[in-house]
Amino acid sequence: MDILVIMISTEKTENEAFLKKSIVYLEIHGFEQIKADLEGYERPTSYHKRDSEIRITPDIVAIKNGKRHVFDISLKSKNTFLLKSKWLFLDTLSRMKADNFKIITTKGHYKFTNTMMEDIHMPQDALLKI
Repeated sequence: MDILVIMISTEKTENEAFLKKSIVYLEIHGFEQIKADLEGYERPTSYHKRDSEIRITPDIVAIKNGKRHVFDISLKSKNTFLLKSKWLFLDTLSRMKADNFKIITTKGHYKFTNTMMEDIHMPQDALLKI
């Protein structure tokens, strides 16, 4: 398995509390059929890179008003290249399927997230601050 994938998984475990907080926020705001890359929830579909061990799984997928929404959590990370690649992939895939892609972040991580989004020319309306 690729070492970067392992590190991202480790970071996800450390930030599990914010993932749970994000799910509660989405439930309060009317999202249903929530799938999350978290124990106790159905896991969202993973996408496997051909000829590689790399798998990309969105953090949260939910439905609101009949429309599918894909969410990824943004907290400070040392693996910026992998995170940017994941966001670009999920954004492109969401556009192809007419879904909505958002990045969720929180206080203390705004600057990091904004810088990352600017680097990949992602619009600021794709950012959800909790």
